[in-house]
Amino acid sequence: MKEPVLAIENLGVEFPTKRGVIRAVNHVSLTLHTGEKLGLVGESGSGKSMTLLTLLRLTPHPGRVTSGVLRYLGRDLLKLTPHEMRTLRGKDLAMIFQDPMTTLNPVYKVGEQIQESLKVHNLFADSASRSLWKRSQRAAERRRVYELMSEVGIPSPAERYEAYPHEFSGGMQQRAVIAIALSCNPQVLLADEPTTALDVTVQAQIMNLLDRINSERGTAVILVTHDLSLAAEFCDRIAVMYAGKVVELGSVAQVTGEPKHPYTVGLINALPLMRWGKSKPLEPIPGEVDLAHLPAGCAFTDRCARAMEQCRDQVPEKTVMDSGREVCCHLFSGGR
Repeated sequence: MKEPVLAIENLGVEFPTKRGVIRAVNHVSLTLHTGEKLGLVGESGSGKSMTLLTLLRLTPHPGRVTSGVLRYLGRDLLKLTPHEMRTLRGKDLAMIFQDPMTTLNPVYKVGEQIQESLKVHNLFADSASRSLWKRSQRAAERRRVYELMSEVGIPSPAERYEAYPHEFSGGMQQRAVIAIALSCNPQVLLADEPTTALDVTVQAQIMNLLDRINSERGTAVILVTHDLSLAAEFCDRIAVMYAGKVVELGSVAQVTGEPKHPYTVGLINALPLMRWGKSKPLEPIPGEVDLAHLPAGCAFTDRCARAMEQCRDQVPEKTVMDSGREVCCHLFSGGR
């Protein structure tokens, strides 16, 4: 297999708090290949969004990276200078944030905000003659904005270019955010719950758009979601995260069809499913996670129906099974 376009190796991120140190990302290792769609699934606080922010070197204060290597096409992102990282962020690595209402600036026109990324990365700096450089560059940028707006399904681009975010519906705002992310043809697209607060019909339209971008451009996508069924429909592989760790990783068929980790089983049992007109009773996972007071061993111990004595004081090691799937659980140590 070719070298991954993105590789996360043993990533750790901590936050000091009054209640103690919070390990938001705890020794996470993942790979992403060109054209692949990888899903990060788990409940709130599992470390999904923080993993994406750290990839872009946007870990919020006072968080700090304590371990790991982040490689983009072989380059360690954690060793790049701020200037070098800015040349990659938005151009090669782009992110769709989960709330377009807070992502878009309310006082600037939508078209100008899409165009901003083209200006920052000088995408058309060499396309104009010296005498008409500024005018030609602005014209080229605006044409590109019209193309992007059409590509993501925003009608009447010339008219909508002049609109402000509050004049767009929630779905159209999210399309504008996606247009910003796509403006410089990124190799990797990080999508942090891109369908949050959208109705079901618009959710389907946004996910179809991301799927088309992936298939037509070959853009690799990491999708963060708490919705396992959404990840199963969209992704090639799924990584299930709990308390900052990846507890199970495998193909969609493996993770959803034959889940191994008790937490993955719990997520699937908590899905509302319909079978032959009859609803299956939901089975919620008992308890809740407290990142400041985790057990010394497996973080899921207090909520796990299959917990053993060793789970409380021994941290489970990652087991790579014959099928290639990864599970971090004492039940499957030794590759069972």
